[in-house]
Amino acid sequence: MFRLDLSTGTIKQTLDCVAEEVPLQITLNNICSFVIWCSPSQFKELTVGHLIIENLLFSVDEIENLAIDQTHNTCQVMLKTHINLEERIKNQRIGTRIVPLIKASTSAYQHDDKLSFVQSNLVLRAQLILDALDQMNKKAQGFKETGGLHSSGIFQAGGNMVAFSEDVGRHNTLDKVIGETALKHIDFNQCFMIITGRVPGDMIYKAAKVGLPIVASVAAVLNSGIASAEKANITLIGFIRSRHMNIYTCPQRITL
Repeated sequence: MFRLDLSTGTIKQTLDCVAEEVPLQITLNNICSFVIWCSPSQFKELTVGHLIIENLLFSVDEIENLAIDQTHNTCQVMLKTHINLEERIKNQRIGTRIVPLIKASTSAYQHDDKLSFVQSNLVLRAQLILDALDQMNKKAQGFKETGGLHSSGIFQAGGNMVAFSEDVGRHNTLDKVIGETALKHIDFNQCFMIITGRVPGDMIYKAAKVGLPIVASVAAVLNSGIASAEKANITLIGFIRSRHMNIYTCPQRITL
């Protein structure tokens, strides 16, 4: 690649690290197949998290076999024989990254009756969120090399990181960390999540689906995210900085 430096008026040919995106083909019980474009990592976690979010998988214990082919970017999932997959996929839009939700004038999600209500007694010190973000920044090697990846992390109440992911798609990072946390059988209700991308309503939908009570981002939140967080009883935080953060909903979960 060529690097232009307008301050010096020079052009320099150099090498650069570029984020990679691949199509992951997921096949479920040889009945349905769909593709998610993602970073070539954590295929298992992405698959499990996405299937949970889409109500095709209710528990990781329902999986009979999960086979990853890293060379051909495929994942074959077989559920246990007592699972009625046909019933589950009847009203699903397989292959889309957008969860089908009811539209509303002020928010695409706030009137959706599928949005779960999160009940949790989790209370955090604000400093704990800043410390957790520091942990994520230290692990975000892909972003340091390419500048082209989003990341997400899920942490327990004491600040212990239980899941971390980087991906070119911010929605993919959520699916990956949700999948990793589910595979570890950790209670989402006593965890919080930090993400690096903007927070619209469909990101809150994913958090509410598994019972995450706190979602924080270094980026902006959207009006649909605020409306969904209010409806789901989720604490939504945006613009995390070195000593500042904006809390948009359910502030009682954050203390000084």
